[in-house]
This record gives sequence, C-alpha cells and structure tokens, in this order.
Amino acid sequence: MTALYMLFIIVTVVAISLAYPGWRDKRILNRPFPTDWQVTVHRRLPFLEKLSEAEQKQLQDMIKLFVAKKNFYGCGGLEINDEIRVTIAAEACLLLLNRKTGVYPTLKHILIYPSAFKVDRQQHNPDGTVSQMESGLLGESCDTSKVILSWDSVEHGIQNFNDGHNVVLHEFSHQLDSQSGSANGAPILKKNSYQLWAKVLSKEYEALVKASEDHDKAVMDYYGATNPAEFFAVATEVFFEKPQQMSSKHPELYNEFKTYYCVDPLLWE
Repeated sequence: MTALYMLFIIVTVVAISLAYPGWRDKRILNRPFPTDWQVTVHRRLPFLEKLSEAEQKQLQDMIKLFVAKKNFYGCGGLEINDEIRVTIAAEACLLLLNRKTGVYPTLKHILIYPSAFKVDRQQHNPDGTVSQMESGLLGESCDTSKVILSWDSVEHGIQNFNDGHNVVLHEFSHQLDSQSGSANGAPILKKNSYQLWAKVLSKEYEALVKASEDHDKAVMDYYGATNPAEFFAVATEVFFEKPQQMSSKHPELYNEFKTYYCVDPLLWE
C-alpha cells in the first residue's frame, strides 16, 4: 500500500509539472530565502545592499530558481556546497536584474574546477594543417547548456570587484550573447536600437583593437579585442566593475550597456 501510494504521488507530481510548467517555479519562489544564503550574498557582494528592496527581492528569487534548477558538478576533487552555488548564482543573476527574461532557461550544467583547467583544442595553421593544443582556461561558456568555471578565479573576481576582471560575469554574458543563436557580440535586444548598438559597439571594438596593437592604455582588457563576442563579455565586466571609468571614457558604450542591462552600477559605488 505504501509503495503504491508513493507511486501515485510521484505520478501526480510529474503530471502536474507537465501540465503546468510554472508550478515548480511557484513552489521554489514560495520558499523563504535561507538566512545562510543571505549571509553569503552580503558577505561576498556587499554592494548589493545598495539595491532597492524590490531589486534585492528580485535577485533573491532568481538565485532560488538558479540554485534549484541548475546542476552543479565539482571537478578535480572540488566538493560543491551552498557557498559555491549561491556565490555563482548571485553574480550570474546580477546580469538579469530588471530584465523580463528567464533565468538562463537553456542552461543546465555548471562545472567547477578548483583552479584553471585544461582543454584540448584544434588549431588551424596557415599551411592548412591542424594541430592539437592543450590550453589552460579560467572559465568557458561551451554552449547555452553548459558553463565551466575555475573556483579560485570566481573568488578572485569577488575579492576584487573593481578591477574589471570577473569570470562569472564574463562567461554568463556569453550565455546571454548565445541566446541569439551564436556568440557574436549581438545579443537579443529588447530596449536598445539594433542600429545604434551595432554602431557604438563596432566603433568601440575597433578602438580597442587599435589600442591593443599600439599598446595604448585602455579601460578594457586587450582580450576584448579578440573578437566581437569577447568584446561584449569584457565590456560587461568593466560595466559592472568599473562603471566610473567606462562612463567617463566611453559614455556611449556605457549608455548602451545601461539600457541593455537595465541597471546603473554608478549608483552602487
């Protein structure tokens, strides 16, 4: 009887979930935000206390959905705990504030290594041959279903949230970029003008390419000159971590990102 009853409950839950896709989300959102999670968020990202009450509640709801619906995997001996889950979720969801979008709806898996991890890559040489190369990475957004991160890089980004380098912001901006079908620096825009976005970002990208070639000082890391996708990711890091410098040196770019991300990090300083 007990086994049959349990089977009935399981079948009922599955049936409800299929019939009402938002049912599970409502259950998650109805749960209180755990006190230890709150401690983690404010210890790791103290500037979030400057958000409005509505924005803080919004962020907490997204963190709850993120932690509940994404699969976290510890790699290289790393053991996953709530500190890791909530820290990554808080930064990833920061990119979604005030935007009517799902919480990375196609993202399923987050793999986390203790430190830089190695991947094998094929390199196409000028003579037409292909070489197998091993590269060390701090993070990678493989596709819209998986992100790989180095935990010590995540912690470094948290501890220095004003240096323009943040692996979580970087890789999750790639996730947003990829939602348009490919990572090319042209994410789905809802409030920005595509024409103005293309004009401003193309101009700024070309300026960074020239600065990297001439070894001129730049607000953004030269890695952003690799291609438009990396420019978007690097510019996202700078927008959130160095808003004063970006708004001063690159006002048009700052305004485009302020419109896209629906927040103004200058208010958090």
